[in-house]
Amino acid sequence: MTLECKKKLIPYSLKQKKPELVLKNAEIVDVFTKRVKQADVAIQEGYIVGVGSFPGEKEVDLSGKYLVPGFLDAHVHIESSMVSPGLFSREVLPHGTTTVIADPHEIVNVAGVEGFRYMLQAARGALITIYYVLPSCVPLNEMDHNGATFGAKDMEEFLSAPEVIGLGEVMNYEAVLKGDTGLLEKIALLAPHVIDGHAPSVTGERFQAYRLAGVCTDHECSTWEQAEERLETGMTVQVREGSAARNLEAIVKGAVASGVGLGRCVFCTDDLHLEDVRRQGHIDHNIRKAVGLGADPIEAIAAATIQAAELYGLQEIGAIAPGYRADLVVLDDLKTVKICGGYKNGVAWEELLKRENPPTPAENAVKQSVHIPEISREQLGIPAEKEFPVIAVIPGEIVTRKEILDLPGKNGWFLPEGDLLKLVAVQRHDGSGRTGVGVLKGFGLHGGAIASTVAHDAHNLIAAGDNDEDILLAIQELSRCQGGYTMVSGGKVLATLPLRIAGLFTDDMGIDVPETLQKIMQLCRKMGIPEGIDPFQNLSFLSLPVIPELRLTDAGLFDVTQNRFIR
Repeated sequence: MTLECKKKLIPYSLKQKKPELVLKNAEIVDVFTKRVKQADVAIQEGYIVGVGSFPGEKEVDLSGKYLVPGFLDAHVHIESSMVSPGLFSREVLPHGTTTVIADPHEIVNVAGVEGFRYMLQAARGALITIYYVLPSCVPLNEMDHNGATFGAKDMEEFLSAPEVIGLGEVMNYEAVLKGDTGLLEKIALLAPHVIDGHAPSVTGERFQAYRLAGVCTDHECSTWEQAEERLETGMTVQVREGSAARNLEAIVKGAVASGVGLGRCVFCTDDLHLEDVRRQGHIDHNIRKAVGLGADPIEAIAAATIQAAELYGLQEIGAIAPGYRADLVVLDDLKTVKICGGYKNGVAWEELLKRENPPTPAENAVKQSVHIPEISREQLGIPAEKEFPVIAVIPGEIVTRKEILDLPGKNGWFLPEGDLLKLVAVQRHDGSGRTGVGVLKGFGLHGGAIASTVAHDAHNLIAAGDNDEDILLAIQELSRCQGGYTMVSGGKVLATLPLRIAGLFTDDMGIDVPETLQKIMQLCRKMGIPEGIDPFQNLSFLSLPVIPELRLTDAGLFDVTQNRFIR
């Protein structure tokens, strides 16, 4: 808040002037004392100017209602919603999310500096407040073949942007442990801002070294033991509940049982489809689920508000107190987090949602990002070898298991059968057509192919299928529409969700992404993909060479535990 703004608002706090809006008789959740008190909240020019007893130019009676601060998602990739920041904000605001900390490393991996500029501009037209952390690993590592680089020199252009508040998840923990100069320079450049982490299964002395490098958070804890280790070093645990990775239950149960509580935890979604937002909610779902697992409701709300705001140094949000932004959620019930309305900068949500979100202008690097030559059937060939390393999916998890199997085949070549599929990764950024092939187990698909240009983090094209013809057609379809999701069977395209912005998301309000995705999802289920697997979310992580155990990139099969290509 500026000096002039403070001078202007002080008379309203002193009741020398009537504020423009007063929310009367609310049951206010005080995230500082962890208590509930009944009071009025006075609002002027988007700020809370007082809590107590106030008259107002306009008064809204909230008797019997709870008033809590707006929720904050501490780590999200907006691109995973498959819509632009503006359209994303329209979906999460009704669920009480008024602020997000976004890591745009998906689009930056595709379009570099132009991609980050696009996200900054798009955020300024959103209905919620969007802050960014600068992507730390673009490319992820030397094994990843993405569309751009984003080094410390590139970051300098954005350091003065008010939306930039930290460094994005440091996924290349192996480089950190080796003392990589380039990565440590990025950490030093963004200090003393928050340095977000990503260290699945890293423990003991290796984790101690990772923490020493300056990493402040981790959202990759899948067990309470991992979370506890991080808390003991002073880290903040970002408790994740996304579409493919759901770790909240394990962590909250452990925190409650141990008596540690959620005092150094914040909530995040990481990667969440809009279909799941509409079905179960956003950060409100995290709070609701945590309370259902035994967490104190006010403690859970604090993890979704003030703790996240203070972690990232956001002094004007996260609480209901003088000087804070009037980002507020009105609840019918505290334990079930039943939302009945709210305010963003003192404006009622229903008024904000009447506004339109025009598309943000995009450079060609952002709009035309799929460059794939014709792929031949020969490029998809896999010898029918004995003791071949196979990627086995684990329902409900994004980690995979490496299995060594004898491959079935004909004339010396692997032919998918039973629970085995062919997995293909194609470089889509420079027109090289470089292709990696592997075998996938446990995905369940029969009678066709599925493909996507959303493939963390390089976002090359990835496809899985039980026959080469449908895999090739799926690749051609995504090249035609400049990216997205597609489902193919019997030589026909059954359904496609076009995602023209970097091949990752759409800015077209005419496309109902959840509805289109639901139709494709129904096709996926009919073709054998089981309920425990989110087809496109799980597919998108199968080429990410930092999550154990086995992954496929355009350069071949990568064993994460050995940190090397094995095929």
